[in-house]
Amino acid sequence: MKKLIYSLFFVLISVAANGQAKYIFYFIGDGMGVNQVNGTEMYQAELQNGRIGVEPLLFTQFPVATMATTFSATNSVTDSAAAGTALATGKKTYNHAISVGEDKNAIQTVAEQAKKAGKKVGVTTSVSVDHATPAAFYAHQPDRNMYYEIALDLPKANFDFYAGGGFLKPTTSFDKKDAPSIFPIFEEAGYTVARGYNDYKAKAGKADKMILIQEEGANPSCLPYAIDRKEGDLTLAQITESAIDFLTKGKNKGFFLMVEGGKIDWACHSNDVATVFNEVKDMDNAIKVAYEFYKKHPKETLIVVTADHETGGIVLGTGKYELNLKALQYQNHSADGLSQRISELRKAKGNKVTWEDMKEFLGKEMGFWKELPISWEQERALHDEFEKSFVKNKVVFAESMYSKSEPMAACAKRVMNEIAMVGWVSGGHSAGFVPVFAIGAGSHLFGEKIDNTEIPKRIAKAGGYK
Repeated sequence: MKKLIYSLFFVLISVAANGQAKYIFYFIGDGMGVNQVNGTEMYQAELQNGRIGVEPLLFTQFPVATMATTFSATNSVTDSAAAGTALATGKKTYNHAISVGEDKNAIQTVAEQAKKAGKKVGVTTSVSVDHATPAAFYAHQPDRNMYYEIALDLPKANFDFYAGGGFLKPTTSFDKKDAPSIFPIFEEAGYTVARGYNDYKAKAGKADKMILIQEEGANPSCLPYAIDRKEGDLTLAQITESAIDFLTKGKNKGFFLMVEGGKIDWACHSNDVATVFNEVKDMDNAIKVAYEFYKKHPKETLIVVTADHETGGIVLGTGKYELNLKALQYQNHSADGLSQRISELRKAKGNKVTWEDMKEFLGKEMGFWKELPISWEQERALHDEFEKSFVKNKVVFAESMYSKSEPMAACAKRVMNEIAMVGWVSGGHSAGFVPVFAIGAGSHLFGEKIDNTEIPKRIAKAGGYK
């Protein structure tokens, strides 16, 4: 019944999809290729209904759906900076560039166009505010790793609302020199800094411009993975809700809001399938917040959902013509979270962890042996890693782009991939198509296969930006 209601509503509002968009939501799932989306829906079907098929996410039911190419100006496989620049400016550039061209000159972004058109503007993410994708909407720098310099561009853009985990280099310049803290600079530019959702609610009423980050002491690089979340952690849905609240207060001329689900990419770099699917679902929860706003303003709102690139080359099926995605429900934490707990186990046992201790631990954390049968080969792989790490104390941490994992956690993750029958091509990006979904005013502009550079151009057209 719920799906039928959604379908009928989509048909009814599609009639109004040709008007100008006063309110624009631009969701970017970093690393979210077609199979990340399809896999999440197939996992939901197995988990919720015990059946083969798909249980749709909200955004995949939008009436317009297509796909986009992602190559950069210099590489067949893009990085997030060049892809973010393409999605922000409609121009190709070199890998690592933040909204500058190959000549290093700044390129105007769709967010800057929206601001010039009199709209309020928000740039938000589940990773750091100075990371590649959000940075591409407000900053202009030749290298994505210029975090301090990117942060200095934030008040220059003069957007109304920023949000994310925090800032990576608040007092250190790109050339590794001490520099004045960015936070007084933000405050001098008229920004109120809120640390956490409750602090936002306390300060938002009197703030002219807002930066929402996590509470003091939290990891500034990102929000916690959805699978690891604890009560009180800031979420992407709360950030989206706060952005809408802030951008619609006072004189309402409309807004442009970019929301990035940044940790889909991080989990894909780690080849951590359970965490990936939970991150995709978490972004869908943020999109639901936007959709509730959309239902109140269907003739004036556009929601576009896409990705900057695919990460990991995820494969749904490893040759057996079947999947076992429901096994993923027994993984209680991300590979990073599991790694942390293994380190804690070492300390608790005084580095005298037994194989039986490890079996009990993995049974609780991953469902191995208790809920999920383990083959002889899989148990041997786990036991061999245990012998190396805990008996011989040869601990070589497994590294992906954004994390280092206890080797035992990395091995357990590989075993879970085998059980779920999910494969990975690499720990990096691929050139695969990314999906594009749209609903609302101007959504008809997204009807055929396109390049990623077309997306911001069509958003600007839908919003009437010059």
